[in-house]
Amino acid sequence: MRRNTAPYPDRCKVTEQPAKGDSVGPPDPKGRFEEIYEAHYPDLLAYVRRRTDSPDDAADALAETFTTAWRRMRDIPDGHDAKLWLYGVARRVLANRRRAETRRSALAVRLRAELTVWAEDLVEDDADGVRQAFMRLRPEDRELLALVSWEGLSGEEIAKVLGCSHGAVRLRLHRARRRLARELQAGGFDMTRYGSRAVALVKGGSGA
Repeated sequence: MRRNTAPYPDRCKVTEQPAKGDSVGPPDPKGRFEEIYEAHYPDLLAYVRRRTDSPDDAADALAETFTTAWRRMRDIPDGHDAKLWLYGVARRVLANRRRAETRRSALAVRLRAELTVWAEDLVEDDADGVRQAFMRLRPEDRELLALVSWEGLSGEEIAKVLGCSHGAVRLRLHRARRRLARELQAGGFDMTRYGSRAVALVKGGSGA
């Protein structure tokens, strides 16, 4: 399970055993946990890092996510769906931390900083305008678009992360993209000049 994660402290190693009487799922929960950890650690690290202020915050969220996974091994689905299940856990962990710590209410600052990376391929003079258009969206719209753009999830996968129907996700994504398109068009932007990610967000190129 050892992995070089510098500068992220590796706080995801689970040393505690399940409490007596807890259900641990398969006959070899430790082996399955290690497989899940190795398979999905990079994606989970990217997910939480994009939504936190620092490597320490990301490490804390990862630790809590994988500790929850260890305690709920029986609930984790097989195959690709395991990653989506972990995204859902990480999303709830981060939401709980934001509610518990008022400083985490500065979500716009974090998303703006991350969007700087997302917009590297945009015309430099327009980057601020695109970020401002994105930040004018509701938090729910930004999260949906981020799951498409940053995590590369399909509509069906997003539905599993958010715990809602695929149809609801399709409708919400359509509305979020239209709102983003209106914000960009209101700023006089020609989307054909920008990178493929921006075009995909506006035109719905994720396949959702």
